[in-house]
Amino acid sequence: MPVLRNIGLLARCLPEGPQSEIHPIARGALAWEGETLRWVGAEAELPDSYRAWPAENAGGRLVIPGLVDCHTHLAFGGWRADEFAQRIAGKSYLEIAAAGGGIAATVARTRAASDAELLDRCRDHLAGMAALGVATLEAKSGYGLSLEHELRLLRLYRELGSGPQRLIATLLAAHVVPSEYRARRADYVALIIEEIIPAAAREGLARFCDVFVEESAFSVAEAREILRAGLRHGLRPKLHADQLSAGGGAELAAELGAISADHLECVSGAGIARLAESGVVAVSLPFAALYLGSAPLPARRLLDAGVAVAVATDFNPGTAPSYHLPMALTLACTLQRMQPAEALKGATSIAARALGLGQATGSLAAGKSADFAVVDADSVEQWLYHLRANACVRTVVRGSEVWRA
Repeated sequence: MPVLRNIGLLARCLPEGPQSEIHPIARGALAWEGETLRWVGAEAELPDSYRAWPAENAGGRLVIPGLVDCHTHLAFGGWRADEFAQRIAGKSYLEIAAAGGGIAATVARTRAASDAELLDRCRDHLAGMAALGVATLEAKSGYGLSLEHELRLLRLYRELGSGPQRLIATLLAAHVVPSEYRARRADYVALIIEEIIPAAAREGLARFCDVFVEESAFSVAEAREILRAGLRHGLRPKLHADQLSAGGGAELAAELGAISADHLECVSGAGIARLAESGVVAVSLPFAALYLGSAPLPARRLLDAGVAVAVATDFNPGTAPSYHLPMALTLACTLQRMQPAEALKGATSIAARALGLGQATGSLAAGKSADFAVVDADSVEQWLYHLRANACVRTVVRGSEVWRA
């Protein structure tokens, strides 16, 4: 039953209010019991009933909700550093994919990796994320692309879910059409709908169904069919939408009531309007824009239209080979003109909403999960402006410390 005292600035990041409102409290305190926050407020107003609880000292630092990375591709084999050099030399994402690189290359390496190898890599990544303040993350499949290997990845995520962080699994069997189905893509779509989705749902392996809607992946019509099948089996839609071209992904997300539409670098004005009307969360992935050398998601246009914008890493071996969510927040500020407070809320309460977890985590309030990070900064602005290897000195998830510098 600890009380964290001497918090220089406490950013509660409550769901209500505009995205720029992080509900700060100067000289704050918070108390938790077991996995649950019991009291959050100004230290001077700490009720007498909590004053006898064991005290811990934040050292006058910034305290934020545990970060939520709402878009990662956690489990994969190998890396793709060769493609990094190729893109710098002028080759496009589509050219690399057409030559056998891209997602197909990672699928081959992931299928060849053992369960033990993938679990060890994932645990290393998760430990690195915890050190950065990440308490919750979404993990997509999508590097298996067969019934056997998609279910294998999701089962590995189930095993990893017993670890210190909260892990939400998403089925992304519709990442690209695997090479063995290139000449009969309709058969692969049928495999997803008739076998992979039902099997994943039967075992309770995923909460969401995702589709990469793009010229090099799946059409809007194919995605609609797949996502409707997911809905029939209780998997809410997510979409990789409008990343390389304005292909109607945002509009489809709104049509189907998706929980989020991710990427959106090329989203149309009509797509923005539909997202605003439907309440779909837009997920910004600035690492992908940085590594591809493309224009990032138009955050200011989305925010001004009333769309909530989450920020995530898109951690994957090809186009976003980093799980450094704080750096992604800095990029959201510099590349997308998001204010630091907007970026932080985008990786806390809004990201939690993009995973259907807004009632449980993403903000600091009595009754929520005791997920928080202590950051060596005196303000959100100072933290995101002064780019360091890591400013996080402590991470607590569900009331238990998972990292201390």
